[in-house]
Order: sequence, then structure tokens, then C-alpha cells
Amino acid sequence: MQTTSPTPHVLTSARKRVVLISVLLSTLAFPLTITGASLALPGIRTGLDASLVSTQWVVNAYNACFAAFLVLSGALADVLGKRRVFLGGAGLFCASGVLSALAPGILVLDASRALAGVGAAAALTGGSAILSEVFDGPARARAFGALGTVLGAGTAFGPTAAGLLVDLAGWRAVFAVPAAVAGAVVLLGPSFPPSPGAAGRKVDWAGAALFTTALLLLVTVLVEGPERGFGSPAVLGAAAAAAVAAAPLLDLPLLANRRFLAFALAAGAIMAVLVPLLVYLPTYLIAVAGLEPGRAGVWLLMLTVPTVALPAVGTALAKRLPAGVPVTGAVLLSGAGAALLTGMGPDSAPLALLAPFALVGAGAGLTNGLLDGLAVGSVARDRAGTAAGLFNTVRITSETVAIAAAGAVLAALTGGGLSGSGATGAMHTVALALGGAAAVAAVCVTVLLRPRR
Repeated sequence: MQTTSPTPHVLTSARKRVVLISVLLSTLAFPLTITGASLALPGIRTGLDASLVSTQWVVNAYNACFAAFLVLSGALADVLGKRRVFLGGAGLFCASGVLSALAPGILVLDASRALAGVGAAAALTGGSAILSEVFDGPARARAFGALGTVLGAGTAFGPTAAGLLVDLAGWRAVFAVPAAVAGAVVLLGPSFPPSPGAAGRKVDWAGAALFTTALLLLVTVLVEGPERGFGSPAVLGAAAAAAVAAAPLLDLPLLANRRFLAFALAAGAIMAVLVPLLVYLPTYLIAVAGLEPGRAGVWLLMLTVPTVALPAVGTALAKRLPAGVPVTGAVLLSGAGAALLTGMGPDSAPLALLAPFALVGAGAGLTNGLLDGLAVGSVARDRAGTAAGLFNTVRITSETVAIAAAGAVLAALTGGGLSGSGATGAMHTVALALGGAAAVAAVCVTVLLRPRR
């Protein structure tokens, strides 16, 4: 029986292709279910007779659990084996997607979405680590480039696909289709190479529990605060508990790796700009600008198409330039695009939004997959699972907190919804804050990547 992890030359080309296809398929399902849930919220609220706050948890429960379990699943991948964690995560994602599609009420749907986030975390972390193990050299760069392209495709065309699913089959189809994709991944499992875990390595369960608790409490504060009041005893208590529990499962040697930390910070900053805009811009375009949902989806292609069109460009630039140049430049592009949205208004024409939308999308597109490969490649191979988990934790936690924070600002400034005369000003405030945060992140990335003297 094989007792060591396979090296890149052990597998045949055919089996490597199966591994790559499986990881790419699972990766495609995650952005589809995020954007799909956002577009399905009106139908969910009506169909399940749910409140606004409870429907917000359809998105936030998934994102929060996705972020909270990334480090834990990365550690488990190193201990139990990458294949087990990847396929187990895909299986859980599939089962929870089926439960979401069949949910009889909002509480069941929210709970199943939380489980889906756990499964997605395990599959994403295990998948990235498997690619790092199976492929090497230029082949690894191409594999992670394909990963970035698929992530970009899911982000770019997810809103359009989800809108069509909702129109054709109702909101439940938004959860059923990604579940079917994950089921296909599980069926490909026997083709995966053995991947035993590292002997003697342990998981910090207490740290994982504290990190998960802290993140969920923080999101709870941001989601519930506008409705209950940020000064209410319940919200203040949750904030205090989050502060006490903020002892996350962190791999300190990885945080001491300046290059790894820089790439993780850059990824978090870019996603913290892109994803909140993907969540809230459709509502603004429909409710304030008066667009039909289909037309709003077409306009959003200006934002999302660059995410799928530019990963190859980013990879090519990284081969010719120091890593800090394209990485920092991408963060600045995203921030500049967000800041330019302060010129957006109810009567804005598509061409007036082309530059800000395209800049935000370009920042994400130039680094999709590239940052994953740079981050995981900056650590030893036997730490790949933990590195992938921590990297994705920073990225997903950043977008999760940004979504909840942007929603809190919009709710506070508009009285609970993106409508009325204050909606445009509220969107401008959010856009300016996102742009400023990206600028600060770009400075930090530059400092971290600067060679020590």
C-alpha cells in the first residue's frame, strides 16, 4: 500500500486531467451559489414568507461558515489527507444543496446554507492543495491559471445564469444545480491519487471553535445591528463576545512569511471590493435606476467579464515582472474603480459606468488564480493544505465582513432598503469606503513585498 503522497511524475496525464477537471468543477459551483442566492432572495422571501433579516442569512450564513472553516479544513487536509477533505467537502456541499432546494421554511434553508459553506470550505481548500501536490513547475502555473479562469467565469456569468434559473425554474433551482455539479465531482473521486495525511500533526480544535464563534458573532452584529440598534444589549453583547472569542486558528509561521501574508492581504482586499458590489449593485440598478432584472444583468457584464478574460494576462505579467507590480497594481485598479462609482446616479448611462465597472473587474481578473499559486507556492509542500486554508480564510473572511458591513451602512443610511432619495448617496459612501480600504491595502502589500536589507 502506498504510504506517501504522490509526486507530480507518478500520475498519468489522464489522471492528472481528471483531478484538474474535478477541482475546476467544484470551484465553479461556489461562485454560482453565492450570486444565485443573492438574486433568489426576493423569491425566497415571498415563497417562504420570511423576514428581511432571515433572508439576509441565506447569503451571510454561507459566507460566514465558508470563511470560518477554511483554516480548519486546511489543517484537516494536512492531517487526514487532501483527497478525503476535498471529496468530503464536495459531498457535504451536494447534500446541503439538495436540502436547500427542498427546504420547507427559512430556518431549514438558513441552516442548510451554513452547512453548504462548511462543505465549500473543505472542497476549496482540499482542491487547491491537491493541485499544488499533483502539478509542478509550469504545469502548476497553468493549473492555477485554469482555476482563476473558472473562478472568473463563475463570477462573470453567475448572475446571468442564476437569473435564468430563477426565471425558468424558480429560486430552488439556484441551489439544485450547484448541488448536481458537486455530485458529479464526488463520482470522479475514485480517480484521485491516494493522499495520506502527515503523521503526528494535530488540529487545534479549540482555536477553530473560537475563530468560528468570533466570525459568526461579528457577522451577526453587522446584520442585526441596523434593525435592533447597535446600542441594544443583544448587539453589544454579541460584539463583546466576538472580541473575547477572537483567537482564530492561525498558523503563526505562515503569518511570519511576508510574501504569503502580502498575497493573502491582496486577495482579501480585491474580493472585499468586488463581492459587495456584486451583491448590492443589482438591487440599486433595479430599484433606483429602474432597470429590468435582465437588463441589469447585462450591465453587470461590464463588471464581471474582466474577471474571466484577464487571468491569463495576469499570469503573463507575473512571469515578466516582479510579483509586487501586478499584485499591487490589481489592488489599486479595484480601489480606483470603486471610488469612481461615486459618480454613479439613477440616470447614469452604461458608458458612464464602463470605466468603474471594468476597473473593479480587472483588478480581480488579473489576480484570479495567480494569487492562489503565489501564496501556496511560497511555503513548503507539506504545509500546502494549511497555507491554502489560511489564504482562502483571509480572502473569504474579507469579503464576508465587507458584505455585512456594506449592508449595515446601506441599511443605516436608507432606513432598511436600497430605495428612495438616499439610496444613491448611501451607495456613494460604500463605494468611497471600499476604494479607500483598497488603497491602504495596496500600501501594506508594497511594504510586505519589499526586499529586506
